[in-house]
Parts: sequence; C-alpha cells; structure tokens
Amino acid sequence: MAEYELKAVPADRYNGSPIIPTGNPMVDGIGPAAWANRSDTPDLTVHGKNKIVPMRTAPGYTIASNDPDPRGLPVIAADKQVAGTVLDVWVDRSEPQVRYYEVQLAGSEERRLLPAGYVQWPNFGLWGNDKLLVKSITAAQFRDVPVTKRDDQITLLEEDRIMAYYAGGHLYAMEGRAEPLI
Repeated sequence: MAEYELKAVPADRYNGSPIIPTGNPMVDGIGPAAWANRSDTPDLTVHGKNKIVPMRTAPGYTIASNDPDPRGLPVIAADKQVAGTVLDVWVDRSEPQVRYYEVQLAGSEERRLLPAGYVQWPNFGLWGNDKLLVKSITAAQFRDVPVTKRDDQITLLEEDRIMAYYAGGHLYAMEGRAEPLI
C-alpha cells in the first residue's frame, strides 16, 4: 500500500472534526474529490479488450443518426467560458454508451477527458444541441483535470481520479460553493 499525504488539517481539536483543505482540494483528492487507489490498468471486456476506448479506435461504433454528434461542438464551463472543443467520443464496449468526451482545450493542443455524466445538453427553446454545458468546473480548471498516460485507453485509477476531480468541482470550483446555505 502506497503512502498518502493528507493535504488537510482538522477544523478543531476533537476527534472526528471535519478537515479543511490546505491546497487545491480538487487535485489533492479531499472530500468529494477523493478517489480510490484502484489498479492502474484498463478495465477489460470479457474478451480481454480495453473496455473504454475512443471511437477513432473502435470500428463499428457510431453516433446514432437521430442523436447530435458532439464532435466539433464547444464545451461551456461553469463560468460560461469556452473550455474547449469536443474532438472525440469514448465509448464503453461492454455497455454500448458514451462514457467520455475528449476535449481539446481552448488555445492549446492539450486534451482532457470529460465524463458524460457531467455534461448537460441544452435541448430546449432556441438553444438546440450546439454546445455541451459543464457546471462542475470553470474553463481554467480544465487544465488541471488528471490526464491519461495513453491517448487510446484509460485505467481504473485514471477513471477514479478524473471522476473525482469533476465531483470535487461541485463543492470547490468556485468561491461560495462550499459555504453553508441558510
């Protein structure tokens, strides 16, 4: 078991006191941004192939003709800024569905994965399906999304860290989100 440095301090001196992050809680894995140290290997199908892959490497997988194709669409972050553009869609070969969107960051060649569960499609009124909305993090915070070691696969550990980062954004991404509501 690897050693882990907790980047937080207790709020008070009593046992069970909540912890207060001392760094960037979304990167440091504090609270809702915590992840499990799962195996750093890809999840596999029953046939021994990588379970989650980009469509560019998965012949036979396409976007249904009645569904919007997100490739080329802008990703609008919680601060209403463009975080980047969708380059590819990552699919699950075991349960045919979209798992991630591969986003090229605005003004950069860098790419980050965006879990499908954190995307909202504005499909109402005059908006149409011309953008993807992400309410959990800001456009600048996309640069800190954990990256995969390879551009054609994702490991169980990488999945946990990426999901945790976006989950942590709901509490830590913007000032005021962590404050109590009265």
